[in-house]
Parts: sequence; C-alpha cells; structure tokens
Amino acid sequence: MRLFISAGEPSGDLHSANLLQALHRQVPTIEFHGFGGDRMAEAGCRIHYPLTELAGVGVLRILSALPRGAAALQRADRLFCDLRPDALVLIDFPTFHWHLAECARKYGIPVVWFVPPQLWAWGSFRVRWMRRLADRVLCTLPFEEEWYRSRGVDATFVGHPYFDELRERRLDASFLAAQRVRPGKVIALLPGSRRQEVKHNFSAMVDTAQIIHGRRPDVRFLVACLRPEHAHNVEQQLHGRSLPIEVHVGRTAEIIELCHAAIAKSGSCGLELLYHGKPAVVVYQLHWFESFASQFIIQCPYISLVNLLSGKPLFPEYLTSRLPAAAIAEHVLHWLDDAPAYQALQAELAALRTCVAQPGACERAARVVAGVLCGRLETLPKSMPKCA
Repeated sequence: MRLFISAGEPSGDLHSANLLQALHRQVPTIEFHGFGGDRMAEAGCRIHYPLTELAGVGVLRILSALPRGAAALQRADRLFCDLRPDALVLIDFPTFHWHLAECARKYGIPVVWFVPPQLWAWGSFRVRWMRRLADRVLCTLPFEEEWYRSRGVDATFVGHPYFDELRERRLDASFLAAQRVRPGKVIALLPGSRRQEVKHNFSAMVDTAQIIHGRRPDVRFLVACLRPEHAHNVEQQLHGRSLPIEVHVGRTAEIIELCHAAIAKSGSCGLELLYHGKPAVVVYQLHWFESFASQFIIQCPYISLVNLLSGKPLFPEYLTSRLPAAAIAEHVLHWLDDAPAYQALQAELAALRTCVAQPGACERAARVVAGVLCGRLETLPKSMPKCA
C-alpha cells in the first residue's frame, strides 16, 4: 500500500510529518513517497523532490513560468505512472497542488486535501477546481466544512494539526533560563518564514521597535528567524540602529513563550500565540498594486486566524503596502502600560483556546486517509464536534 504526500511550505512539512506518524501507527504497512522537506523525510517518507526548499525562496508563485515547477510536475507524472500510489494527500500550497491533483486524476489516484487553501478568503471561484479535483477535503477551521459542503465539496472538519505539534513540543530550558534572568519585558518580532516576507515585513518592525524603545527603554526585542539567511537579512536591516534587539534562528517557540506580546506576520504563528495566550499585532506588507487589488479580492473580514476563529478582532491587524509603525507601536505600548487591558485580552485568548485548540487533528485525518487507501469511504469518521 503506497501513499504519495506533498507539502510546499515549512508548516506543511511539519503537518505532513505528524500525519505520516499517525498513519504509521494506524497502518504500519504503508509505504510513503512524496514531495516535501526534512521533517517528512525524518518521518519515513522518501522525498522525490525538495518542494519546501523551492517554496522558501518563492519560485513557485507562477507555475507556468517556472522551469523548476514544471520539472517537479514532470517528476510527479513519472512517479504516478511507475509507483501507482493508492492515494495522494496534499497539504495547502494550492498554486502548485492544483496541477499535482490534475496529474493524479489522469491516473485515477484518489486525492485528499489536508489543510485546504483558504478559498473562502479570496478567489472563491476556485472552489469548482476543488470540487473536481479532490475526493475529500479535511478542514482545519470550524467554519470551513459548512462553506465547502454548501458548494458541493465532500469536506470533514478534523481540527488544526498545529495544535498537535504544540502539545508535543519541548522547549529549550537552558535558552529560556538564560533569557529569564535578564531584565526587561520581551517583545517578539516574527517577520515570517519566507525570504520576501522577512525583507518587507521586518523594516516596519524595526521602525516600530524604535518608537517603543523611545517610550519604554526597559523593553527588549527578540527576533525569530527560520533560517540563517533570514537572520542575515535581519541583521543587515538592523545595521546602524541602536536598539536592544537580538536575532535568533530556530527559537520561535521559545521566543513566543518568553514574550509579553508580539508583532507577527499573519499565518500559523498566530495559532501558536493563541496557544500561549500572547497578544499580537498582525502585519503583512504588500506591494502597492497587491494592496490596491486586495480591496476587491479579499472576501473575509480578517487576515489573522485568531480573529477568524473568534469572529472579532482580538489581534489588531494591518494588511497594507505601508505598515504604520506608529499605530502598531501604540497597540504594543498599550499592552505594556495597561495591565488590566492586557489581562482581559489574555482571558479572551484563554477562552478561545479552550474552544478551538483541540488536539488529535492528525489522528482524525489519518483515519480518513486510511479509509481512502483501503477503499472504505463509507466508513469514514464524522466531523469532530464544533465549539458552540
């Protein structure tokens, strides 16, 4: 029995690895092949193409114009023909995965999409592609199942796999201890996991830190970078600035645990901030044309997953071509100076966490995938209960 799984983002590599481990516990005889990264390989998957490396440098934005994207599809076509996997599992990353699902369809391979693209946020016309290309969609957000089902897609809500990872994660105690003996509250700066995100988001974060430092010189800042090249970019932007900012690679979890609040790029790190009950200002800097177009394209009220889950703006958010450092700083200063307001927001985050941060998403998803592999679609589990 063979499964092919594909992930094109660092977060997808993580979720794929956890799903593979859950599948191995349920069906030990499954043979894993796929496109992805190191985490998938560590979980026992034979990686035929390093898709997460390409995503990390943004080369798959427009697939039709990219030789390496086309090469990955050609590789997939040969693998599907030779291996004849019993199912294909896709993790987010629609730009490439629409084409990969189309390729699988040619060989009659069932397609399961775990962590589906946020079609409800923009480009909802793409749901017709999902309806045609996916046999089952495993939703990670409570409202997604109804949205997909009402549009003719076979969808099941299983919960968000990020909470599985957070439950099992072990923090570096020595790093935490070394930081905690130092004076001053910590503000986390989380510029993103892609090179372009770091380049564009961090410049505004530095300006914001400068304003905060001017009013609260006791505060210090920790920057979380995914890769050494991201840290190098950050340090270049810090050149000539006299600010209490430290840059760390691979310490995102520890920095979130240490921080009083954060300035964070929109994305899955919002779920980690929710899990730890840490307030954040959510930012994403766009090109001026993207900012203009977003007014007509984006179809949801918030960009933050925390705000989407809560149905209200618990985290202030900014999606614009010119991030307003002064306004962002005011939110952080408010949380630093107004203890009752800070504690009230933490209480709201704790209530939301109790509601939505239910572990076991990968185990539930694995049962669905195992059912598809074994041709037992009629016995697949019902959706997990949603919080009232």
